[in-house]
Amino acid sequence: MELSFFLATFLLISLSTASHLSFDPCSSSKSNSDLSVIPIYGKCSPFNSPKPSSSWANTILDMASNDPKRLSYLSSLVAQKPTSVPIAPGQVINIGNYVVRAKIGTPGQLMFMVVDTSNDAAWIPCAGCTGCSSTLFAPNTSSTYGSLDCSVPECTHVSGLSCPAIGSGSCLFNRSYGGDSSFLATLSRDTLSLGNDAIPNYAFGCVNAISGKSIPPQGLLGLGRGSMSLLSQSGSLYSGVFSYCLPSFKSYYFSGSLKLGPLGQPKNIKTTPLLKNPHRPSLYYVNLTGVSVGRVSVPIAPELLAFDPNTGSGTIIDSGTVITRFVQPIYNAIRDEFKKQVTAPFSSLGAFDTCFAPTNEQVAPAITFHFQGLDLKLPTENTLIHSSSGSLACLAMAPAPNNVNSVLNVIANLQQQNLRILFDTVNSHLGIARELCN
Repeated sequence: MELSFFLATFLLISLSTASHLSFDPCSSSKSNSDLSVIPIYGKCSPFNSPKPSSSWANTILDMASNDPKRLSYLSSLVAQKPTSVPIAPGQVINIGNYVVRAKIGTPGQLMFMVVDTSNDAAWIPCAGCTGCSSTLFAPNTSSTYGSLDCSVPECTHVSGLSCPAIGSGSCLFNRSYGGDSSFLATLSRDTLSLGNDAIPNYAFGCVNAISGKSIPPQGLLGLGRGSMSLLSQSGSLYSGVFSYCLPSFKSYYFSGSLKLGPLGQPKNIKTTPLLKNPHRPSLYYVNLTGVSVGRVSVPIAPELLAFDPNTGSGTIIDSGTVITRFVQPIYNAIRDEFKKQVTAPFSSLGAFDTCFAPTNEQVAPAITFHFQGLDLKLPTENTLIHSSSGSLACLAMAPAPNNVNSVLNVIANLQQQNLRILFDTVNSHLGIARELCN
């Protein structure tokens, strides 16, 4: 009897203790995969409240006093800042195009690269190049450089591809540029840095040899719409959007800008649709519907302006061409109307056949390009160009050279100066707004 009573009492005490432990909120979990989460100043916390006599409301307010700093910190982690890269006229390296500062490799090597909206692939003169300038990229000093062989997908996107029929070798390609020049390059990959952005594994041509005088001496950055362009290789970084403001040729400074990505772009800007040509996918075609000289709408046959993917005819916006070129009948009509309104003695100067004394500039009419949904009235400085002596002012446009762009109208960089030109490839539109960036 006594033994039974003793056992019953022992079991009762044991069950009571176990029950108490099972409901103890401060006890440790028996599972190795479970971790208890408790308030820092809660009952089970080993930390003492900084103000033991304070109410819970005051304690919470005290703990929340650092929230603004934390929110600022969190915002800094996700904040996207606009990427803006300075642009300068090519006089800084004695060429007629526009250049940006870019760095290639790790550590970055500075190059002044031409920005070209009608080309996709980037290319840079490399050490050992035959016929190149003295400023060369040195691949062997970059820890992130690598040449690409014929097996990589990018190799199929490079025109002029040369690969062995059997096995795999370096992806070599040649390309013409500027109508009178060409180069030989090895497809390579390295980090491209623009502003504060670093784009790893950027595919470009490491130039081994050049011929001709039109090759940009420190390389080219392709801003076209193809698979090898900056927009394509940067993926979602820039969301298919960029814009630029080209300063006057008179500027020797990096006062222009290339803005990459949708942030920082003008909000209120008039746009016109971008047209796609599957046969010439790199080019930015727009629908030019007419041209006015002063208040006179120039008579132009619609078929001369029509966009036709099969023939390549139509109008493009191009950053690499210097003066706007129209097919001969369009140019003749614009020139003839311009002469009617100026009524001055005219002469020629190089490619310009409509030159006159600057004293008649006051009566020179404005020229307006009419695009679908957008009219661009050119400022005087985008319409006229002056001789070096200042004795002549010339209409800064010309006909397309014989057998070159015979069906293509090109709105060139002189006519784009001091304008913000926005390219939105996702929404397929081009915007233009006045902006002084001299």
